[in-house]
Amino acid sequence: MKIMLNGEPREFDAPLSVQGLLQAAGYGERRVAVEVNREIVARSRHETHALREGDQVEIIQAIGGG
Repeated sequence: MKIMLNGEPREFDAPLSVQGLLQAAGYGERRVAVEVNREIVARSRHETHALREGDQVEIIQAIGGG
C-alpha cells in the first residue's frame, strides 16, 4: 500500500493500522500526534484506525527541552 508519510511517498504491507505504521516507521512507543488526511487520530484509536491506499499521514513528535 502506498501512502504519503510526512510528505514523502512510502510503501507498506497492507492491512495497516496507525499503530502498525508507527512500529514500521520506527516510532515504537514514542508519544506522538498522528494526523490522517488532515484529521487527528486519537491515541486510543491508533490500534483500530485502518489506513488506506493514498492516505496522507503526518506524525509529529514533541521534543522537550529546558
